[in-house]
Amino acid sequence: MTQLAVVGGDGTAYEVVNGVLGAGGGEVELAVLPRGTGRDFARSLGLPKRFDDAVQVALTGRIQTIDAGKATFHNGEAHSDEAWFANFAGAGISGAIARDANASSKALGGRASFLVSTVKVFAGWKSARVAMRVDEESRSGQMFEIVAMNGPYAGGGMRIAPDAVMADGLLDCVIFGDVTKLDFLTTFRKIYSGRHLSHPKIELLRGSSVTVEADPPLPVVLDGEQPGTTPARFEIVPRALRVRVPG
Repeated sequence: MTQLAVVGGDGTAYEVVNGVLGAGGGEVELAVLPRGTGRDFARSLGLPKRFDDAVQVALTGRIQTIDAGKATFHNGEAHSDEAWFANFAGAGISGAIARDANASSKALGGRASFLVSTVKVFAGWKSARVAMRVDEESRSGQMFEIVAMNGPYAGGGMRIAPDAVMADGLLDCVIFGDVTKLDFLTTFRKIYSGRHLSHPKIELLRGSSVTVEADPPLPVVLDGEQPGTTPARFEIVPRALRVRVPG
């Protein structure tokens, strides 16, 4: 068994996971040492915040096999592309937020950087006409965002899918409908504690695959990276990754 120590944030983990799973990856074990901006993959794994404590998990933690996600999307060059994701995928405003946050200095830290980018992007964002499906359940209408979560956290600590389990063979798909600025002001703070799901314009569906088509096309985000646009498909691949977690 080969162990890889992943020192960095979600973007680093994204690159490593794509390298490992793209090459087969069955005999590779990942130990995540969070040092980046968002650190949401580390949060979803339940890793400690302190770097030295994360090192101890890498050395002595237990091995857990978790699911991974596979995405198909439009890459801007008139054909589709594929990539893996470990923690979450999305189509909509989160792609624009990720693009803005990645272009910022991030001097304020991960949570504040994503918060500033979220407020800035939301102020000028418009919903798109979306047709989507989660397994056999279909939805259509004006939407801001569709997020397919393997783990609970995204966006620098937002608990978007509070009950997501990384080894259940399912994606927790959170659908944000045509939310208004008033909805944003009254509900956004609840997303950090996972209490936003009670809002009537937000819906949770669970399934093994999510497909999204939109007019106009929406930016796609995978673990904080923005590789393309819709149309997109996100599917779960059970028990694809071996990771070190707290014992």
